[in-house]
Amino acid sequence: MNKQSNSYTILYIIVLVLVVGSALALTAMALKPRQQENADADKKRQILAAVHVTAEAGDITSTFDKYVTSQFVVDENGNRIADDAFAINVANESKIAADKRSLPVYVCTLPDNGETKYILPVYGAGLWGPIWGYVALDSDGSTIYGAYFAHQGETPGLGAEIEKPAFSDQFEGKQMFKGDRYLPVTVVKVGQKPLGDEDYVDAVSGGTITSKGVAAMLNDCLTPYQKFLETLRTK
Repeated sequence: MNKQSNSYTILYIIVLVLVVGSALALTAMALKPRQQENADADKKRQILAAVHVTAEAGDITSTFDKYVTSQFVVDENGNRIADDAFAINVANESKIAADKRSLPVYVCTLPDNGETKYILPVYGAGLWGPIWGYVALDSDGSTIYGAYFAHQGETPGLGAEIEKPAFSDQFEGKQMFKGDRYLPVTVVKVGQKPLGDEDYVDAVSGGTITSKGVAAMLNDCLTPYQKFLETLRTK
């Protein structure tokens, strides 16, 4: 074949694309299990962070299995409908009606004192992209034991501050119920108070939209757990 012809050039390009494309596809398939393993480990790390547990990179799964002694899925009525909470995609669930959602629950038993904590995932929208996190509650179903928040692309020094302990530590000790009334914790501008008597934390300075996103996320994602939390309060 004439290497100077257009036909040869086109054939050469087609073969090159096929070879490179196949190599990339095979590489992606080979790396997918490792990528999923890393993603799962990071998710476990974030869940543990809500109960103030840290783990070394190589010990995340073993630490998770040690502390998270049970996990299950409930519906809006608090009924247990499945066992594998880890398999639930909270981002997808947050996009459907609250009464149709599958709600993951992670049960953590602290080895130091045997206390039980219930960790609930949340997912919402910040200024530039998704935000998410985990809220850990005491066995009374009302008192927040700890919280962890993360983001995809919030502004450093502003909205991105939601991932810092200075923000998340404010949630410790806050109540989700006042008497028999369910009042999820909200986020308000520094120096202000909510219109109702719900517990609140100070917003991130300069991160108004992200802070409002956290407040909306907590309300939208935790409210469907109300019936489940009420069952904890009656125990």
